[in-house]
Amino acid sequence: MPHRRWWSPYLFLAPGLAAVLLFSLWPFVNTVVLSLTDARVLEGGSFVGLANYRRALADPDFWLAAANSVLYLLVVVPCLVVLPLGLAVLVRREVPGIGLFRSAFYTPVIASAVVVGLVWQWLLRSDGAVNAVLVRLRLVTEPVPFLTDSTLLLVSAMIVTVWKGLGYYMVFYLAALGNVPGALYEAAALDGAGPVRRFTSITVPSVKPMMLLVGTLSAISALRVFTEIYVLGGESGGPGGGARTLPFLIRQVGLGFAGETGYASALSLLLFLLTLAFSLLGRRLTKGDEA
Repeated sequence: MPHRRWWSPYLFLAPGLAAVLLFSLWPFVNTVVLSLTDARVLEGGSFVGLANYRRALADPDFWLAAANSVLYLLVVVPCLVVLPLGLAVLVRREVPGIGLFRSAFYTPVIASAVVVGLVWQWLLRSDGAVNAVLVRLRLVTEPVPFLTDSTLLLVSAMIVTVWKGLGYYMVFYLAALGNVPGALYEAAALDGAGPVRRFTSITVPSVKPMMLLVGTLSAISALRVFTEIYVLGGESGGPGGGARTLPFLIRQVGLGFAGETGYASALSLLLFLLTLAFSLLGRRLTKGDEA
């Protein structure tokens, strides 16, 4: 019977393999092929070799979008590595009502990114709540252009990303903290170590592998950011497109009946390579930590 049914395991693997081939591998291969053509949405295009990549490397819009994406990563990732850890330490304590706070911190995670963006747009616009408070407290004499200045728009989008990701990565750290033996904290307290010393000497080293994982995941998410920029800055990506990231630029290039599918595919692969580089960097750091 076992010899007659050697193919049984493959039947279980077939649906998953088919889904991977259809929705992951084939689109990737197709993107690589399209990146070597001058294809448009309604045209098949012809083979142009590496012309799209040379065009991208000579395109100021590409370098601006790439710089914004990397800047986004450099600001957002440290915040999403450190702040959720502090939050997890606080909500881990068993005090009355702590479950309510845990739920409140996690609520932005399950909320739609578009809804979150619209809420923050209402808060940050010129006649929004934040400017109203700042003007009322006389901290500013006129509304701050959070959404009409490219730099401030990018910063505002970063704040939204961090705010929405706090609860998500807090859960990661709560799982890691649950594996830290309580005896370590008790021994440190008996030795006279204060809360700060216990945090730096016990908590941080114990969750360091999780910190590296969170850093890698948040870096990938930061490089893929689109919704925050689109909702806060509109279809142009802020004044003159100054706050555009690489995913935003890819959408603009490939959108519409006149969309340049080939060039958008080349930009997508450049974004893939950038993401892969940071992923490999995170993996290398993780291996170094385990060693």
